[in-house]
Amino acid sequence: MTVSGPRGRLLTTRRNMLGMAGAAGSGLLLPRTGRAATGQPAWRRPLAESEAVIAFGHPGPITDGGWSMVHDRGMRAIRRTFPQVRTIYVESVPYSADATRIFRQFVAEGAQMVFSTSEYGDFMKDVSDRAPDVAFMECDGSTLTGNLGWYYVAHWYASYVIGIAAGLMTRTGKLGFLGSFPIPSVYASANATLLGAQSINPSITMQAITTNSWFDPQAATQGATALADNGCDFLCGIMDEPAYLRVATQRGIKAAMWNTGMLSYGPQAYVSSVTLDFDEFYIAQVRSLLAGEWQPEGRFLTLGRGVDRDAWGPTVPQAVARQADDMRARMLAGYTPFSGPIHDNHGRLRVPAGVTLSDVDIYHSDWAVAGVSGLE
Repeated sequence: MTVSGPRGRLLTTRRNMLGMAGAAGSGLLLPRTGRAATGQPAWRRPLAESEAVIAFGHPGPITDGGWSMVHDRGMRAIRRTFPQVRTIYVESVPYSADATRIFRQFVAEGAQMVFSTSEYGDFMKDVSDRAPDVAFMECDGSTLTGNLGWYYVAHWYASYVIGIAAGLMTRTGKLGFLGSFPIPSVYASANATLLGAQSINPSITMQAITTNSWFDPQAATQGATALADNGCDFLCGIMDEPAYLRVATQRGIKAAMWNTGMLSYGPQAYVSSVTLDFDEFYIAQVRSLLAGEWQPEGRFLTLGRGVDRDAWGPTVPQAVARQADDMRARMLAGYTPFSGPIHDNHGRLRVPAGVTLSDVDIYHSDWAVAGVSGLE
C-alpha cells in the first residue's frame, strides 16, 4: 500500500498489509475519525483538508498504460487540488476475499472516502455496510446504499463514433474485438462499435475473443493474432494495454483502442481510442466530502465530460473523420443512435422499433447484437 500527502510517504507491501488486516479482523472496520458528536456520519459534516484520507483500490498496476493508470491520474489530480489531503492506494487488488481485507485496511488507516476503480461487488459492500461513517464509491458498480455509490463512463457513444470509422475503413467487413470477460461493459463496447459500423454497412460482422483478464498482454497478442488470421482487418476492444495495436501494426491492419490515447504504440495502425478522464469527477467528490455535502449516488460520465474519442490517427482519411464526427456532434446535442429495431446474435428482437435504450439499459447489457460471434 502506498500512502502520500503532507505526512510523507510510506510503502507497505500488499502481503504485509493483508497480514495486518487478517490479524486485526473485524476491528479494522472502525475508522479513526469516528462519528461526530451529533451522531452524523463523518462524511455529512465539514472536514478539514489536513484531516482527509482518500483511498483507492485499483484492479491492475498503475503502469498498465490504460485503466488503472487513468484512475491514478485522477488521484494525482486530487493531490494537486488538495495538497494537504492524504491519499492511499493499492494496485492489482484481486477479485477475492483479499479485496475485502484491503478495503478494511483502508478504513483502519482512517480513510473517510474509499474508491474501488473496478466492480468488487460484495467484497466492497460487506465492508461499506460495516463502516457507515465512510463514503464508498465503486466504479462500474451497481449497488446504492446509505454510504455506497457507483460511477462509470458512458463509453458506448464514443465507441459508436469509432465504429462508424471502422465501417468506412474495413475492407473485409470483419471487425475483431478483444475483451476481458463476457460482462456488461464488454457487451456495451462491442455492441456499440458494431452498431456504428453497421450504420455504414449492415453486413459488417464482429468476431470477439475474451481473455479472462483486463491486463494480459500475452493473451491479447494471441487473440489479436487469431482475429487477424481469420480475416479481421480492424481490431478494437476494451483492454487495459496496447498489445493488440502492436499486432495490428505488424499485420498492416487498423486498430482502435481504449482508456487513453495510444498513438505512440503504432501510429500507422492507430485509428483512435475511447479516452477516459476521471480528474474532475474525483476532485468534485473530494470537494463535496470536505464540505460535508457528499451523498451516495449513481453517476455516468458522459461524452465530452469524462469520456470521448481521441484525436484521429494520421492514416484516417479526412472524409472518414468528418462523417464520424458528424455523429459525435449530434450526440453532443442530445441524439442517441441506440434505437430499435435491434436484434441479438440469436435472432431475437431485443429492442422494438420506436424504443430507445437508456444509458442504464446499455450499462446492464447482457447480450450481443446481431453480427457478433464469440461473445455469449
